[in-house]
Amino acid sequence: MTTIRRFCCNDLLRFAPVNFDHLTETFNMSFYMTYLARWPDYFHVAEGPGNRIMGYIMGKVEGQGESWHGHVTAVTVASEYRRQQLAKKLMHLLEDISEKDKAYFVDLFVRASNMPAIKMYEKLGYVIYRRVLRYYSGEEDGLDMRKALSQDVEKKSVIPFKRPITPDELEYD
Repeated sequence: MTTIRRFCCNDLLRFAPVNFDHLTETFNMSFYMTYLARWPDYFHVAEGPGNRIMGYIMGKVEGQGESWHGHVTAVTVASEYRRQQLAKKLMHLLEDISEKDKAYFVDLFVRASNMPAIKMYEKLGYVIYRRVLRYYSGEEDGLDMRKALSQDVEKKSVIPFKRPITPDELEYD
């Protein structure tokens, strides 16, 4: 049985095996601690039998006005727990929290080469909003994918951008 609960400090010492996937972005401890302190509602872990960490989602809420949105910073599931719709459950949880916070959309970045993830996000209702050139380590392009929430009645947040952008053109709040 899987339990999804809020991420806690002790999880930082137990979640390394989930990050072994080469497509998973990893961060330093202070980065994770900042998210845990500032956006605890957006940081969850999926735990399996024996308290084994199966996956996690880390996000935040940011922006102003119609740019107020939930952001998926990382979602990852250990390879042995994939194909069980765990990432889908974690994504829906972050979307629901974003809805409660009256966000207009949820966005995320994904490597342009990560077709399995792109297909999964598309099945969840995300669209490619724009391409960010050399987003990952200055080498690989990233795709900014978005899903409009109920606050965005006219779905303005998901109208695709006409041209690729560079990382320095991104707006950070």
